[in-house]
Amino acid sequence: MKVMVSTHGRFHAFELAKGLHDHSALHQLLTPYPVWAVRKVTGADMPVRSAVWIELVKRLSNKARLGSKPDAFVGKSFGKFAARTDMADADIFVGWSNASLEAIPVAHAAGLKVIIERGSSHIEHQTEVLKTAYQALGMKPAETSVEVIERELAEYDLADAIAVPSQFAAKTFTDRGVSTDKLIINNYGVDLTRFTSSEKRTARDIPKILFVGQVGVRKGIPNLLKAFETHKDNAELHLVGPIEPGFESYLRDSPTDGVVINGPVAGNALPAIYKNTDIFCLPSLEEGFPLVNLQALTSGCPIITTEAAGAADIIQDGRNGLIIANDSVEALTDALQKLIGDATLRNQMSGAAIASVQDGFTWEQYVSRAMATFENLLS
Repeated sequence: MKVMVSTHGRFHAFELAKGLHDHSALHQLLTPYPVWAVRKVTGADMPVRSAVWIELVKRLSNKARLGSKPDAFVGKSFGKFAARTDMADADIFVGWSNASLEAIPVAHAAGLKVIIERGSSHIEHQTEVLKTAYQALGMKPAETSVEVIERELAEYDLADAIAVPSQFAAKTFTDRGVSTDKLIINNYGVDLTRFTSSEKRTARDIPKILFVGQVGVRKGIPNLLKAFETHKDNAELHLVGPIEPGFESYLRDSPTDGVVINGPVAGNALPAIYKNTDIFCLPSLEEGFPLVNLQALTSGCPIITTEAAGAADIIQDGRNGLIIANDSVEALTDALQKLIGDATLRNQMSGAAIASVQDGFTWEQYVSRAMATFENLLS
């Protein structure tokens, strides 16, 4: 079996490609990253075809902040790039959503099976949830372009299978008429050599709550700030990650006593940050299966997260963390109170958190499950 991995970003594609390469099952990785960067990140000398100019377009657009992101342009450009690739001798094409439409008929004509990777919920579900959330805040929605939505819907229809990372994400597809037979559910992994647990944690007088991700609407930051306001005298809240464009004014107008806005940090700094944390909180409104939850758990952090963040796949409610309803300030306030006020419970959950990710949530296990589904699709 030979698999072509085609992605217009990094996502979890590098882990998948490296794992396939280690099993002699990678045909080629298609990426906008330069070859040297791929090899530096993965440590593997695997076959790579690169479209660096597409990555430059993305980065220049992000830096200039020229309004709407060029997602449709990037997706279409990368799809055309992938379609020009020699697919002879490959068996499966794994392509990321919005960036594979042009390559699907080429892959099928060459006899390949096509899997579309969708790291979040169904594009229509995502669009509806975010539109509602922005409108409730009186903010201009960061709307997904009609062209991107149409591209993804076409990809879902044409693909032989759609890979999603959680039960929640899968349900957003079946709710829109996609057959369960077409869906592959495969939870992502975590690097257990990077994210490790520390010694038994010392109870702090003022517990530290951590959020890691883009500080903005989709990740539930408005709800987190409102819920934390009740607990500002008994805990600290640290927000780590870039601020969503346009969200700065919301932060300025929000109560932030006890809140530390750290901004983005280097990836190699995250393990130490998790170890110096008592509670991890990710109250996302819409997700797929966020890697930060796994990173926090394997670092020994009990977590508070939502159903929309794939909580059902990793959290045993009350054992290694707490699952709260989506978009509920009340539920988040209560969950924070439960963990802030009980150091013994936090310590018990810390041990359970570590154990919960050691069986089934390594990248090696993710790749093994992926390969099994690929073989099944071919048969």
